[in-house]
Amino acid sequence: MLLSRVNIEDKLRRYRNRSAPDILQQVERILEEDHQKDLLIAGKLQNSPSGINKLNFDKLDADRIYHISHIKKICTDYRLRFLDTRYYKGEFPREAVTEIKQLESEHHAELKGFKLVAPAGLFRLKNADDPLLFAPLGNDYFYLIHRWGNDLHPFRKWMMLPFRNLFNLFLLIFVISLAITAMIPLKLFTPHPDASHFWMLFFFVLKSICGITLFYAFALGKNFNGMVWNSKYYN
Repeated sequence: MLLSRVNIEDKLRRYRNRSAPDILQQVERILEEDHQKDLLIAGKLQNSPSGINKLNFDKLDADRIYHISHIKKICTDYRLRFLDTRYYKGEFPREAVTEIKQLESEHHAELKGFKLVAPAGLFRLKNADDPLLFAPLGNDYFYLIHRWGNDLHPFRKWMMLPFRNLFNLFLLIFVISLAITAMIPLKLFTPHPDASHFWMLFFFVLKSICGITLFYAFALGKNFNGMVWNSKYYN
């Protein structure tokens, strides 16, 4: 008598039915619980309840732990904001929620107090390119949970250099004034130009650009990077 061939799919189905006859109900329940967990995490990201997370440091990646001074430095250099996630106006990626669920599962704790490093344009700020999601650990230390989005422009640090402090801003104004003065023909003002006429025109241009800069700075409420890196206000 010839033996019939084994249908491996049929065997697999029989094993499953013997061990888990109500497989559909189990899967539905697991997926529902997972969905509710996602909704809970999304709610915490949007409301950003404050608090400190007590995690098992033996299970943390030391390379993801940052002090507030490190975060302030990067925000100041690149003119970024470090704010509660409730101010974030974009959508949190699925990967970020998954990372949070994995951490909560590993440490048997519910994470809270989420913070985000991102350009001001990505926040809903009160009017007075690469987000990083953090959870506070206490004593001004934060744990990096997830990063998404595009990298910052390679010249962003240099473009934001004039906004770091007053000296840098004045240095930029000085260079611009010098360039503008060099492009203006002195013979428009005197038939016999010399160095003294150049510097007189330079100081006039410098004073004009300083005045315009101060006017727009006050009118738009702008401030230096070190003053706004953790401010919830637009300027």
